[in-house]
Amino acid sequence: MTEKINSVFEKVFSDSNLKTFEKIILFLATAGFIIHLVLILLNNKGYVDLSFFQGSLFVNPISAIYTPFSFILIYEAFLLIYYLPRSFTTSIAKQFEIMSLILIRKIFKDIPDVDLSDNWILNENNLQLIYDLTGVLIVFYLIYMFKKLKENLPKLPVHQNLERFLGYKRLISLLLIPTLIVLCVFSFIEWYGAVFIGGENSPNIDYLFFVEFFGILILVDVFILLISFQYTERYSQLVRNTGFIISTILLRLSFNAVGLTSIILLISGIVFGLIILYIYNKMERTSLVT
Repeated sequence: MTEKINSVFEKVFSDSNLKTFEKIILFLATAGFIIHLVLILLNNKGYVDLSFFQGSLFVNPISAIYTPFSFILIYEAFLLIYYLPRSFTTSIAKQFEIMSLILIRKIFKDIPDVDLSDNWILNENNLQLIYDLTGVLIVFYLIYMFKKLKENLPKLPVHQNLERFLGYKRLISLLLIPTLIVLCVFSFIEWYGAVFIGGENSPNIDYLFFVEFFGILILVDVFILLISFQYTERYSQLVRNTGFIISTILLRLSFNAVGLTSIILLISGIVFGLIILYIYNKMERTSLVT
């Protein structure tokens, strides 16, 4: 059974398939950027009316960068599924990267809403941009620190049944591929229905798809944690994996918050994961010495 799973995994995530998917995403990102720019031009010239969209998404050319970033994020979600069998640490690092890209994409959408009048510091849009810019810098540095700690992970003995455990995780990755596709389709249908049919109560386009995706990731992480109980009895590793799940939950909660609260939850999730990894490294090095 494990051999069949590994065989299918290698075929689905082969180098040729990864490169093909990367080229498709690059094409869609480029085409989306051009189409977005054209729609902005048509909207500003009065040939089409796109005023019902959120904010200035179809007013300022800077907002066109939002579209290619959306396709890049889908590619990053695919890579997260690909990296899932490697380790909890690699998976959570990729989640942090996705969150940083979501924040950067949001900045490009919000920049046109900036008001540089005399009382610019009191403007809600200006404050949100300051929060987001500061958040990106902090998150970027925290990801750097997390990856630095990850590189210094102590080498531990490999469990004899590790291959079976990896087989389970590869099976989960394979199951997540159709889940990713279904989520993309349903998220688009939900957004399209809300904008063009439902009227005003459209979902937040910044977090579209990723709210459900991170919810599924939490369940997947819990499932992997339960499976891992068969292959490790080390307290430090169990606490580390549980801590990473808590970190993912904090990231997921940031989607439901607005303004400064959202940024604080995002940073808290990454800081929590960083501290967990730091303590884990210390404990493992101590156990190796003793």
